[in-house]
Amino acid sequence: MSDGHVHSSTTNGIATVTFHHPKSNSLPGHVLRAMATAIENAGLDPNVRVIILQSEGEKAFCAGASFDELLAIDNIEDGTVFFSGFAAVINAIRKAPVFVIGRIHSHIVGGGVGLACAVDIAYAHENASARLSELAIGIGPFVVGPAVERKTGAGTFGLLSATPATRRSAAWCVQHGIYAETFATLEALDERIAAHTQELAGYNPEAMAHLKKVMWRGTEDWDELLPQRAIMSGRLVLSDFTRNAIAKFRTAAKN
Repeated sequence: MSDGHVHSSTTNGIATVTFHHPKSNSLPGHVLRAMATAIENAGLDPNVRVIILQSEGEKAFCAGASFDELLAIDNIEDGTVFFSGFAAVINAIRKAPVFVIGRIHSHIVGGGVGLACAVDIAYAHENASARLSELAIGIGPFVVGPAVERKTGAGTFGLLSATPATRRSAAWCVQHGIYAETFATLEALDERIAAHTQELAGYNPEAMAHLKKVMWRGTEDWDELLPQRAIMSGRLVLSDFTRNAIAKFRTAAKN
């Protein structure tokens, strides 16, 4: 439990996948793999009509990749395996034959931006800022990039990627397609998600499965593309620049 976990449950056709890590919901490899499996299993369950993806705690929805795990990587094979975890989660969301709704209760950083963009619809708290931070630590948003670009467009993706120190407000995220709506309280956020998921649970599952495929048209190569991107990140994470940058971030976070 202290190293993170993923829980899933299903009620009245609504599957909820919840992840947690004590360090601002950062994502080590085993949590990424468990998330992908939970989403895949929910999508295969004939009783599931919609999936909610959420995280626990009051801090970040997701702070991206686990710095501890990044620093432990000492060869390109392990680096590729780690970043392939993000690829697996995004592809699980993409291929699930039901809509995946994101509950973004707080800010998103790095890979967390990728998750918020990968879900079909993201509802967020009005304080849920976003920062695509990868370039600041010497890598880039290569694996999550296609999901971000699909939601925001190439120009906005480029801006987010090239300004890794800049936090974008939740209102900005709505304007640029990352969030569908924002809410002033968590209660209002949960009410909206409950209402929408209950509505979706009553619709024709075959129609929704076809609509999901239509919505993701043009991403059929992601089973190959995202793992290729993982190799790029797996190589860069071994650089002295990246290791020094991550160490500085960890030190700053402790102070």
